[in-house]
Amino acid sequence: KSGSDISKVKIRPIMLKNALVFQVTEYKGTQVFHENYEKSILIDRIEEYMAEKFRQMELTASTMQAILLVSKKGKVTIKKKAFQTEKKVDLSHNKVKKYILQEGTVVPFLVDLGVQTKEGKIVRSNYDKFRQINRYLEFIADVMPQLPKDRCINIIDFGCGKSYLTFAMYYYMKILCKRDIRVIGLDLKEKVIEDCNVLAARYGYDNLKFVTGDVSTYTGEGSVDMVVTLHACDTATDYAIEKAIKWGAKVIFTVPCCQHEVNMQISNEKLQPLLKYGLIKERMSALITDAIRANLLEEQGYQVQVMEFIDMEHTPKNILIRAVKEKEGKGKCTGIDELTKSLHVRNTLQELITAGKGILE
Repeated sequence: KSGSDISKVKIRPIMLKNALVFQVTEYKGTQVFHENYEKSILIDRIEEYMAEKFRQMELTASTMQAILLVSKKGKVTIKKKAFQTEKKVDLSHNKVKKYILQEGTVVPFLVDLGVQTKEGKIVRSNYDKFRQINRYLEFIADVMPQLPKDRCINIIDFGCGKSYLTFAMYYYMKILCKRDIRVIGLDLKEKVIEDCNVLAARYGYDNLKFVTGDVSTYTGEGSVDMVVTLHACDTATDYAIEKAIKWGAKVIFTVPCCQHEVNMQISNEKLQPLLKYGLIKERMSALITDAIRANLLEEQGYQVQVMEFIDMEHTPKNILIRAVKEKEGKGKCTGIDELTKSLHVRNTLQELITAGKGILE
């Protein structure tokens, strides 16, 4: 999309001069535009958005959440989920963002990370990281009801790196939500793993351990409920997903990184006007890779969402694939094999699933 295209729209009700109106926020490149509409006009605007630009809309009300999907052929699908307790709707004009981790509450790993002061204030220069951590925890909060409630939840974080998001996940699920969890962080860097274990011991996080190892050869767990892989490089993401599928993991979070495999293979005469530009070829290859992964996860019975992790201006690696196991695999996704053949590419996850005879078989 060009910088003038609308990439996202958010709508919320507000009280303005004792009248109910709807504030529409449009995101265009790095710019944000606001406009207030009355109900009747808003309905027309939503119809325009869905007819011209978007195929997905998420609606959150006081008693339920709904997702509307429109297929390329115009078929409309609506998925609804009722809330157990009614949620209060904030109609204030100047809405203050309510984060899961609140300013003023001292969180040890945030202090060591330099995001918080020892008094609990957010360091303004690191506010983007504070937002990123909270956004990640919001994604986790959404899937918490899908995880076991009657036993310990086994979680593995592949390619955990310095692990600030791993610590955030543990703090949220164990300390704030009081869930029984066990988390293993895996990374190739021995010094990083050593440092992370020192911090976990210092914070008293007894069920958070870090080990040195390679994603592709790791065999340390018999079963896992949730697999996380944030910025695991290139095909390491594919190995992590394949292991998650074999374990029957209920939840998979992956933010892919450094995707070279498809970029090295892709070839298509009709697409040559696009592929001759290195940057465009690189970005197309990354998007194609993630689309293949998402479809393969659907084949294995996962409900998959491809979401924006954090805003583009903070990092180009901003696609999150969130998969929740819901049913038995539905078989081959129409068009994926044809797509990869036409582009002369073969993704590692495809090869792993094929080698495993489809895994589900």
